[in-house]
Amino acid sequence: MREITTLDEFDAVLAESEMGPVLIFKHSTRCPVSAAAHSRMQAWERVLGEMAPPVYFVRVIESRELSNEIAVHLGVKHQSPQVILVRDGFALWNASHGGIGGLALDAALHELGGRP
Repeated sequence: MREITTLDEFDAVLAESEMGPVLIFKHSTRCPVSAAAHSRMQAWERVLGEMAPPVYFVRVIESRELSNEIAVHLGVKHQSPQVILVRDGFALWNASHGGIGGLALDAALHELGGRP
């Protein structure tokens, strides 16, 4: 999981999504629900290893401008915690709070033709 903090980095993530699915995780450093979702995301990445698609995260409080731009650009109402599956520059799926977990991520990726 790699942190992004700038609009230029977000543009690079969108460009990367042209080659395959990427995930953006919006994380609040002040929220225990977000901390739990962050842990689930990290565990899911560890299990998949190299099979995991790229995962980027945004600290929504510290990078509020970027977090807002992601919501506007992708047309996904902001929530935190939230994970957004992006492919070809478009949001194809998202989940928030308790909906963030390995089974949901695997199902979304499988259904949308991504890995795993």
